[in-house]
Amino acid sequence: MALVLTEEQSMLKSSAREYLKENAPVAALRKLRDDKDEKGYDPTVWKAMAEMGWASLTIPESYGGLDFGYTGLGQILEETGRTLTASPLVATVLLGSTLIKHGGTEAQKAALLPEIAEGNLLIALAAEESSAHKPTKIAATYTSLGKTHAVSGKKVFVLDGHVADKFVVSASRDGKTSLLIVNADAKGVHVERTVMMDSRNAANVTFDNAEAILLGEEGNGIAILEATLDIARIGLAAEMLGTTSEAFDRTIAYLKERQQFGVPIGVFQGLQHRAAHMYCEIENCKSIVIAALQAVDKGSEKVPMLASLAKAKLGKTLQLVSNEAIQMFGGIGMTDDEEIGFFLKRARVAQQTFGDYNYHLDRYAKLNSY
Repeated sequence: MALVLTEEQSMLKSSAREYLKENAPVAALRKLRDDKDEKGYDPTVWKAMAEMGWASLTIPESYGGLDFGYTGLGQILEETGRTLTASPLVATVLLGSTLIKHGGTEAQKAALLPEIAEGNLLIALAAEESSAHKPTKIAATYTSLGKTHAVSGKKVFVLDGHVADKFVVSASRDGKTSLLIVNADAKGVHVERTVMMDSRNAANVTFDNAEAILLGEEGNGIAILEATLDIARIGLAAEMLGTTSEAFDRTIAYLKERQQFGVPIGVFQGLQHRAAHMYCEIENCKSIVIAALQAVDKGSEKVPMLASLAKAKLGKTLQLVSNEAIQMFGGIGMTDDEEIGFFLKRARVAQQTFGDYNYHLDRYAKLNSY
C-alpha cells in the first residue's frame, strides 16, 4: 500500500488549508470563546463547508454524497486541526453519518444522509456514561412502545450535544444493546451544555422515557458502535496530526525569532535535539494516519488495530509536541495573548476523546494477542 495521497486528495487538502486559514483561524475560536457563543461554532463557516462538499465526502452518491472516502475526509480534518476549527464535522459527519451509513435501514439512509450532506442536519452520538472511555458498558435502557421505543438513562461527553437535532443513543434491553434515534426536542430529553477547556462543546444528556426509533436492526448496537468509533478514532487522529504539525511549525518559527545572548535560541544544540526528536515522531505519525485512513476505505480487517495504533501514537506525540511548545515559548506561552496555549488545551481534550493512550495501548496489545 503506497502511503501517499492522490492528486485529488492533495488538491482537496490544499484548498481546505487556504479556506480555513482565511475564514476559521485560531482567532475565530478565541472570538467564539470570548463571546460565549451559544452554538460554539460559526454557522456561516459550517454552511460554506457543506457547500464545498465537506459534509458529504463519505456519503454514497445514491444518498446525495460525493463518496470521496475517509482518506479525503482525513485531509480536511487535518487542516481543521491546524486552525483548531470548531465545527460539527466530527460529531455529525465523522460519527453521525457513519453510524447511519453502516447501521441504518434504507429508509433511514434515504431520509437522513442527504440532509447531513447538505449541512441541514446535526447529529450527536450519546454513548459515554462515565468519565472513563467505556463505550460498551451501558446502563441506559429502552422499552418497546409498539412501533417506537422509550429510552431512559444519562449520557456524558456528548460532542456538540447542545446543538444536535437528533441523538443516536446506545441502550440495552433483555441483554441486547441497540442504537436508537431520539429527536433533540422530544419530551423527556434534557441537555446540559458543557464548555470544555479547549473551548469546544459537549453536553450531558438525560433521557427520561424519551420516544425513539431503532437505528437499523435491534441488537446490532455494539458491532455498529465499535466499527464507527474506530473510524472516528482514525479521523480524530488525522485532526490531531494537524494540531501537532501546526504546534511544531509555530515552535520552530519561534526558535528562529527569539533572541538570547544576541543569537536566535534555535542555534542552541539542546533545543535542536529536542526539535529533531519531535520532527521524527511527527513523520512517523503521518505514515500511521494515512495507513489507517486508507485501511478504512479499503474495508481492511486491520482497521481496529490501526485505529488504536493511530490514536495511541497521535495522543502521545501531540502531548510531547504541545508540552515542548510551551517549554520553548517560555512564560509567554502560558499567557492568553499567545495562541500556542490553545494548542495545549486542545491536545488535552483530544487525547481523552474516544479513548486515551493507555486505553488504546492496552486494546492494541489485546488485538495482537498479547
